[in-house]
Parts: sequence; structure tokens; C-alpha cells
Amino acid sequence: MPHGYVCLTFDFDALSVWVNRGQLTATPRSRGEFAAVAVPRLLDALARRGLAATWFVPGHTARTYPELCRRIRDGGHEIALHGYAHENVAVLEEDAERAVLDRSIEALREVAGTEARGFRAPAWDLSENTVALLNERGLRYDSSMMGHDYAPYRCRTGDRVDAEGTVWGEETPLVEVPVSWSLDDLPHLEFLSSPARTLPGLGDAERMFADWELDLRYMLRETEQGVLTVTLHPQVIGRGHRLLRLEEWLDRVAAYGVEFATVGAVADLAVGGARLGRPKAAPPRG
Repeated sequence: MPHGYVCLTFDFDALSVWVNRGQLTATPRSRGEFAAVAVPRLLDALARRGLAATWFVPGHTARTYPELCRRIRDGGHEIALHGYAHENVAVLEEDAERAVLDRSIEALREVAGTEARGFRAPAWDLSENTVALLNERGLRYDSSMMGHDYAPYRCRTGDRVDAEGTVWGEETPLVEVPVSWSLDDLPHLEFLSSPARTLPGLGDAERMFADWELDLRYMLRETEQGVLTVTLHPQVIGRGHRLLRLEEWLDRVAAYGVEFATVGAVADLAVGGARLGRPKAAPPRG
């Protein structure tokens, strides 16, 4: 048994994120185009190490870069859903959200010939209908929420949280493989500007990966079969100095005796009854 699991995930947003932001002049578009430059670099780095990752691909990206999506598939990686044009599903009415989900499923089926088993919400925000819709469409997992750091759990429907208190809803078959903004390269590294806000980014990739390694070390010390899920964006991590830091980190992580696994594989373990991320038993006293 491995000491734990690391899920490498890539959000291949490409142009879709700029479509969603309404920034479609030449320079923002070109930032999205750079993702297509970065993907082959990332696939080569993973292939040299024999690593499989999960790629969350918007339908817009699949239809813009079909050959790259098929190369991801042919490299043995998992392809999962990430909206169609990076829509914030939290603001959509139920029928509109269902239509976007179906359009996304069809785009990946058409381009890559794959039946997606998982979903990641653009901007990591879900509506009150999302979990039910994912179950309705027979998906196995979501990877958008942050209710744990190392342990997958079942998604719920019907939670009620307000100033009066909390009433938990019912668990569903859908497995959550949780994420964190602290384990996402974009807020650490990418500069973004809009009339509403500026994300300064441009941080130190070496420091980011050092922090991620500390999260891994804590997981291995405190949990049994924990899962660390990191999120990377080709148009962010694909710059030379960041790629070098990523490769160094991958090589260090391999020495910890963990298994690099797709999110789908981790979800399958959870569905099969594996107690992933449970706290280690305290050593006997005296």
C-alpha cells in the first residue's frame, strides 16, 4: 500500500476563462492561447515520470483544441468536466445549469470519445442544484469543495445554513475529492486585473511548492492513506521557471512513497469503502 495519494489536476481553461470574464481583446485571448503551448510541455514532463493526471477541460477548450485533448487522452490521463465556457454555475437557474452540463458532456464525448466521470466547477462555486444534477447524470465525483484537506467525503443535498443555525442535508452517492485555494497555482502565481479587482500573483513558485510539500508531510504524519489534490493551470504553470520548479517538486514527492493517482481512481477507492485520510491512531502511552 502507498503511504498516501497525490492527485495532480490541470484545469485546461485556455480561452474559456477569458470568454467568461468578457476580456476578449487580443492580449487576454493570447494568454489563453499560451495554454496550448504549455500543454505539450506538461504532458512530456508527466510522460518522462510515468505519471497520470486528471485534466478538467471546458467544452469550449475541447472544441478549440481537439488534437491536444486527444493527446491528453492518449497519454493515459483522465479527462473530466469543467463547464462549457467556464460559467459560474452558482448563478445559473436549474434548467440553464443542466443545459451547460449536458453541452459539456457532449463536447468531451464528441472530441475525445470519453464519458466523463467527474466534474470541477469553474471558480469552485456550486449552486444548490449542482450535486443533484451531477448525480442525475450519473457522475462519480466532484472536485470543487473544501470541507476536508486529506479525506474524500460524500456530497450532500438539502443543507440549510443561515443565521439561525445549520441543518445538514442527505448524503448522496457523489464523492467529493476536496481542493483548496492554497493548493492552486493561480492565486499564488498569476496576475489578473479587472474593473472589480486585481489579483497580484507573480509569487515565488519555489515557495509555493515548498508549502505544498509541507502539506504533504503533515498528511503523511497525521493520516492513513490521505489524499493531497493540487490544482495547476497550463497557462500559469507552463512558463519555464515554473515548469522547472514543478519538475523538481514531482521528483521530491516521489521519494515520499506516495502514489500519484487520478481523481477518478481515488473516487473509486472511496466508493469501494477505502477509509482515505483517516487520522492515525495515537501511539500507546507508557
